[in-house]
Amino acid sequence: MEELDIKKLEDRVDDLISAVERLQTENKSLRDNQASLVSEKAQLVEKTELARSRVEAMISRLKAMEDE
Repeated sequence: MEELDIKKLEDRVDDLISAVERLQTENKSLRDNQASLVSEKAQLVEKTELARSRVEAMISRLKAMEDE
């Protein structure tokens, strides 16, 4: 009876170890993905600001042409 309990406990520990390893791998993947998305967002914000600046400059030039 005791050997059966020990075997069950060993199996459960093995299952838990597998679950921890799987979760660590998944967590690393999610962190890497998050870092990639943060970087992509920063690039998009920079591009948006550049486009906004260019559009504002064009509008200013158009207004200056109208005033002439």
